[in-house]
Amino acid sequence: MKECAQGLKLPKEKITESVKETEAFARFVAKFVEGGDCLAFLGGIGVGKTAFVRGLSAGMDVKGEVASPTFSIVNEYSGEISLIHFDMYRVSFEDDLITTGFFDYLKSTNVLVVEWSENILNFLPDNVIWIEIENLGENKRKIKIRKGSK
Repeated sequence: MKECAQGLKLPKEKITESVKETEAFARFVAKFVEGGDCLAFLGGIGVGKTAFVRGLSAGMDVKGEVASPTFSIVNEYSGEISLIHFDMYRVSFEDDLITTGFFDYLKSTNVLVVEWSENILNFLPDNVIWIEIENLGENKRKIKIRKGSK
């Protein structure tokens, strides 16, 4: 994750009051993302992980409508820097990751976003960027961002 050229700072925590605010915050976060980053999401069903990825993709100006890759496991969105969107809900073994091409993507200059990252903790890179989303109410979310190892 890079420093933003405009001198903006990335907050470590943000409260959003709607899906639109979550997406807007993710568009802002996109200013700090660079090729090779791996963003690992933590949070239960319906907390807004895919909404965050929608905003991130808009901020990165990638092509395609973002949808949860629950059944396909991985969706690719092309752009100047491509966004590779994983859903690891049904993945728990190294063989599963091999068939998705996950390890090859880790070596790329794409941005990887991984929903249900807690299912593959042992396989995430040390320089992972954690995005934790907590449900605080009907549409209210607390989003925490931290860099570092597992």
